[in-house]
Amino acid sequence: MIGLEGVVVDVEVDTGPGLPAMVIVGLPDTAVQESRERVQSAVKNAGLFYPRKRVTVNLAPASVRKEGPAYDLPIALGVLVAAEQIPAESLAGSLVIGELSLDGSVRHVRGVLPMAAVARQEGYRRVFVPETDAAEAALIPDLEVIPVASLAALHAHLTGLARIPPHPTLTVEDVDVSVLTDFREIKGQEHVKRALEVAAAGGHNVIMTGPPGAGKTLLARAVPAILPRMSIDEALDVTRIYSVADQLPPDVPLVRTRPFRSPHHTISHAGLVGGGNWPHPGEISLAHRGVLFLDELPEFGPRVLEVMRQPIEDKVVTISRAQGSLTFPAAFMLIAAMNPCPCS
Repeated sequence: MIGLEGVVVDVEVDTGPGLPAMVIVGLPDTAVQESRERVQSAVKNAGLFYPRKRVTVNLAPASVRKEGPAYDLPIALGVLVAAEQIPAESLAGSLVIGELSLDGSVRHVRGVLPMAAVARQEGYRRVFVPETDAAEAALIPDLEVIPVASLAALHAHLTGLARIPPHPTLTVEDVDVSVLTDFREIKGQEHVKRALEVAAAGGHNVIMTGPPGAGKTLLARAVPAILPRMSIDEALDVTRIYSVADQLPPDVPLVRTRPFRSPHHTISHAGLVGGGNWPHPGEISLAHRGVLFLDELPEFGPRVLEVMRQPIEDKVVTISRAQGSLTFPAAFMLIAAMNPCPCS
């Protein structure tokens, strides 16, 4: 994943004479380098043979920085193919994603939905994903999703010993819509509710001023319930952001309700708009198509509030680093609340 977009990485494995060791090249980060130990233990504990040779793993294209543990499963399959324990043709037209445990089970990885979307765009017919992430990948049509519980089960599938049935394709209608707070539950404050209805209809930003206990936070939490239901494209757009940020609940493959984000006033500007050595979405991108609520607005730092000016105007946030620039969506409704004076 680069920002919200996926890049296909070819995992090439070669074995040759020399002291038993695995060397990974192709600009890997620490998590990718550590896959050497995970792959070796997972292959052995799955009851398979790990070749006692010098193993060289190349992640192409070498110019793209690789991060995260999603390369464990494809590296392990490459080692098994090189050791002639899996026929190479069984992986033709397939994309493989997954983190390995030491016992050979396959763990959850972030960003499965955009990865599956790229697989379909690049012409892949089949994708092997962790069993816990299969429902997320099944949202992409015209793609066979194989849920993988363990390396041993995948080996049996690829060798024809025990086939893994593909996950059924999901549609937006298959996912329930739940609302946590509704305007019907709020008694009184009719003038404030009317103002919020007008703001929701026109996509305006709102600031509420009132004493503690007046119901400002409750009213703000109820705003997503009166916003229009998200379309299919909007739901997939929001789900992609949450998948990349690894904030998608395990039992919710698709975000159907409008997001509501309420960061604490101690948040940094990088946490609000996004950032990091390799930028990840911030709170304003997690509030895309939904509501960003800033409680106790005067307590937020001036720099934090200043960096929001451009995203509010342009509906996107661009983060520039030495490696390049990344753009995240940020079309949200801003609601702020504050007390009449600091003594409140």
